[in-house]
Amino acid sequence: MMELNHTHNPAARSWVDSAQAPGADFPIQNLPFGIFKEKEAPALDWRGCVAIGNEVCDLRALAASGVLQGAALQAAQAASHGSLNALMALGPAAWRALRHALFEVLLSTAPAATQAALKPCLLAQTSVDMGLPARIGDYTDFYTSIYHATNVGKLFRPDNPLMPNYTWVPIGYHGRASSVVVSGQSFRRPSGQTLPPGATEPVFGPCKRLDWEVELGVFMGTGNALGEPVALDDAEQHVFGVCLLNDWSARDIQAWEYQPLGPFLSKNFATTISPWVVMLEALAPYRAALERPDGKTDDVAYLRSAANSATGALDIQLSIGLTSPAMREAGLPVHNVCHTSYRHAYWTLAQMVAHHTVNGCNLQPGDLLGTGTLSGPTLDQAGALLELTQGGKVPVALSGGETRTFLADGDEVTMRGWCERTGAARIGFGTCVATVLPAMSG
Repeated sequence: MMELNHTHNPAARSWVDSAQAPGADFPIQNLPFGIFKEKEAPALDWRGCVAIGNEVCDLRALAASGVLQGAALQAAQAASHGSLNALMALGPAAWRALRHALFEVLLSTAPAATQAALKPCLLAQTSVDMGLPARIGDYTDFYTSIYHATNVGKLFRPDNPLMPNYTWVPIGYHGRASSVVVSGQSFRRPSGQTLPPGATEPVFGPCKRLDWEVELGVFMGTGNALGEPVALDDAEQHVFGVCLLNDWSARDIQAWEYQPLGPFLSKNFATTISPWVVMLEALAPYRAALERPDGKTDDVAYLRSAANSATGALDIQLSIGLTSPAMREAGLPVHNVCHTSYRHAYWTLAQMVAHHTVNGCNLQPGDLLGTGTLSGPTLDQAGALLELTQGGKVPVALSGGETRTFLADGDEVTMRGWCERTGAARIGFGTCVATVLPAMSG
């Protein structure tokens, strides 16, 4: 587990003024990684960057500046290409070296010559486009919130909402990596088979119960060899970082198809992630004990350790809301309908990795794990419309007088994430945004 060090000092300031703005997502204590290109640059001119305040630091330019040396320089060079996979493969010592070097050169006390050398490496975030942080080889989505599992289970199995294996196995399924897209990209409403109420035969057409899911994405760094499991207390050494993830769901298609093999077309049409990957080291001040509502501690041995129980959870705050076309026309802000926290998850990030590999499955740099919908213990912490509206029975009221049970065409959904507490610097994840387009005609 990551320990506190000088990069977590809440009093540290950067010479980049916007890093100190009230409520800033990207202070010097954060330094998340992403992939960018300048808006007017050629289509293939993507390279790695780090967010600092309202700017991005171009890692290719930084590597050429002469400011970095040794492992930090090697790491910056690895991140100078169109994806972060090469950096991810270098491992935690390289990630740490680069993050610490960036902290030193961006610190307010950095020598004037260093600041002068870095200024050409900085670009306004408004002047760049952000891309997918990595080439995602595989995507696995878990089901780590017992509150979400119970809420959804009650809709379909009122007398037995939670399956008996839930508190023993970190449930997951393999998703579709090719349809993972970065924040800002719209997607079309999916079509598929559904079984209308009372019908005996399915019909084909656009989804009528389109939903979001509030999740976190976990990017893998160094992989494991085929046949060699990752031990629980080593799992986080294989994790590059964390981003926001919205796993769009077609609930009516899902209801018809999910038995016997689970979701398929109801999930594989789009998954949206935020462009910034926050390092686990940056999140060290927000460690928390693993607390479960049932008090269960007797996990199977490979999923149990004192360190995981004491500090395996992360208190990452999450919110989601929407703006309808009418709201945007009226200039109304995002209407937030959910505020929850990752600390409510039943299974930790390390347990996800340990379980994924316990059978010998080999994870690779750039693989993406989803946490599953992160609902909390109360209804206002429910991370999906399916829960918030109790299966579509209780509409959510929006600003301007509209209501929603599920998403309408033109709705723009905004997810945010941050960590905040007294005595620590606020760490933000930015936003994860997408707009629903009408289904393809014909």
